[in-house]
Order: sequence, then structure tokens, then C-alpha cells
Amino acid sequence: MRPPSISAPAQVSLIGAGPGDPELLTLKAMDRIQQADVILYDNLVSEAIRARFPDGASAIYVGKKRHNHALPQAQLNQRMVALARQGHRIVRLKGGDPFVFGRGSEELLALHRAGVVAEVIPGITAASGCGSYAGIPLTHRGLSQSCTLITGQADAKLQLDWAALAKGNQTLVFYMGLNQLPHIRHQLSLNGMSDATPVALVENGCRPEQRVIITSLTQMATDALRHNLRSPTLIYIGEVVRLADSLRWWQPTFHSQQAIA
Repeated sequence: MRPPSISAPAQVSLIGAGPGDPELLTLKAMDRIQQADVILYDNLVSEAIRARFPDGASAIYVGKKRHNHALPQAQLNQRMVALARQGHRIVRLKGGDPFVFGRGSEELLALHRAGVVAEVIPGITAASGCGSYAGIPLTHRGLSQSCTLITGQADAKLQLDWAALAKGNQTLVFYMGLNQLPHIRHQLSLNGMSDATPVALVENGCRPEQRVIITSLTQMATDALRHNLRSPTLIYIGEVVRLADSLRWWQPTFHSQQAIA
């Protein structure tokens, strides 16, 4: 399969909206949004970003929540192809980055197979953006030499190399893992990670309602329930979490707490 000629103007722009703050959108992303005829947007595209959609564009929600998909993926792919063939300029807007747990690669494959010219405009992935806004670096000399991004979304238990993940001197970031916290704690502890390992739970990162709960491996599931955390919440595990208080620089508008659980 050969992709369409890259010399032709893109009919579909797969765009990463970043983690929520509209000022984190790239210039190219904003340019394509303002030129769009149709914007197909996900659940994680914040209200502040949606407020910047042009009045003349048709904004269509195609998001996915747990066990609740507005439009199955195959139908969404077909809809993009159909709209492109009608001559519309389409923006497919996703939270974070399209190629990091965003199914952007699946959508680009479907567009290429249909002969539709498409482009990808990267966005700031949530692990980086939310960590920065919470004062949590992904790496730090002497504390973490690597970072692993993991999806916590699974119909059953997560099938991962837990022994490798439990090793020290690294940072783990789980996306969509709120419902898997007890399983994550059990597996990491079983494979040798200290129960005292610091953990940060970042809810609605990079948004006015951001909350950061500092806890530990052994307490994280309990504290998530105690603080009534909801999706989207990222889970940061590793020694870099200890820097959060010292590196905190941003105060959310609403829930400006940095709770120590």
C-alpha cells in the first residue's frame, strides 16, 4: 500500500490538542482548526479548546468513554473518508498526541487505504504536559534515567512485563488506569517495588480544575477513592514525584489544592 502523494494539500488533519490548555496548541494546529469545514473531536478535547472552534465549522462529537463510544472506530474511519470525498476540509481533533494511545495511526492507515490525503500534527502528550503543570519531571538526574508510558485500558488484567516496570531509576506513567489501580499496585509490589514508592495522581491536568494527589504505591487506590478522582487521571510512579512540591509553579483556577494523601 502506497500513501497518497504528499505534494497534494491534506484533506484531513489528524491533530493533537494537547492535554487541555488551549495555549499549548501548536500554531499549525490552530491554523488548521480555523480553516476547517468539519471538526470531529474527542472526549478529551477541553471546553476551552472547543470554544476556539470557528463559527462556520460543523463540530461533531465522536468521543469514547469507558464502555460508551459515540461512534465505533470503523464507522468513524468511514465517516472521515466520506466527508473527505465530499470535498470538506476535515480536522480530526484528539486529546494529547494522535500517535500516543490515540488510535491516530489506525485512522491514518484507513485514510491512506481510501486514497485520502492526510497529515498528522503532533500535540503535547498528557504525560509530558500534565507532569510539567504538576511540577513532576519525567526524568531527573540521579532519580530517573528513563520513562515508560503505559495504557491502563484493558478489558481484563493488564498483560505487562511487571518485573521490568518494578525496577528503580525510572518513571512510570499510566494513562487511563484509574480503574486498574489495585491491580497495578499488586503487580508492582509483587515484583519488588517498595510500597513507599511515591505516586502522583493528576486529575484534569493542564485545566483550571486540575488536582494533584501525592500518595504512595500502597495507598494510591485508597486515596483515589477518598478524593473521588475521575477520568482523565494520570498516574505517575517513581522518585521524581518527590520533586512535585519544590517544582510546583502553576496554580489552577478552581481546585488549587496539591493534596498530600
